[in-house]
Amino acid sequence: MFLRILAAALLGGLIGLEREYRAKEAGFRTHFLVAMGAALFMILSAHGFDGVLVTENHRLDVSRIAAQVVSGIGFIGAGTIIFQRHAVRGLTTAAGLWVTAAIGMAAGAGMYVLAAETTVLVLLGLEAFNHVLRRFNRNKKSSEIEETEATAEMESTSEINPFFDSKND
Repeated sequence: MFLRILAAALLGGLIGLEREYRAKEAGFRTHFLVAMGAALFMILSAHGFDGVLVTENHRLDVSRIAAQVVSGIGFIGAGTIIFQRHAVRGLTTAAGLWVTAAIGMAAGAGMYVLAAETTVLVLLGLEAFNHVLRRFNRNKKSSEIEETEATAEMESTSEINPFFDSKND
């Protein structure tokens, strides 16, 4: 069982290192703890109640704790989302915490390969997303420069000819 918690902590920590490197709000420690906690809850859900209420009339639903982990992490993730100046920030952080909890649950269930594969996909996705954003921002900056130059040119034209006012066009 300790191996399951250790695997979850390491995999969550890898995602956290990437987030820490990108200077995001939730970094190494947060992802490490979320994955480890999710693994522990998964283990408790599956094995923590052996021998309790073992009768033909009573049956335990071992998925209930796991389901509550999903809801709880969703609540924590919602707290990381910020709407500021007509822009939404923190969605990737929230999604990262959510998938890190799922990875922790998979490791807690003993599904090491699935947890490791998902971690690799998360890291690839975050890196690919970062690459696309950098390329998009580079294009956006060049268009902003062109727009600034055009505005400056119109302002200089209005200074030369006081009867030409680009603002009234």
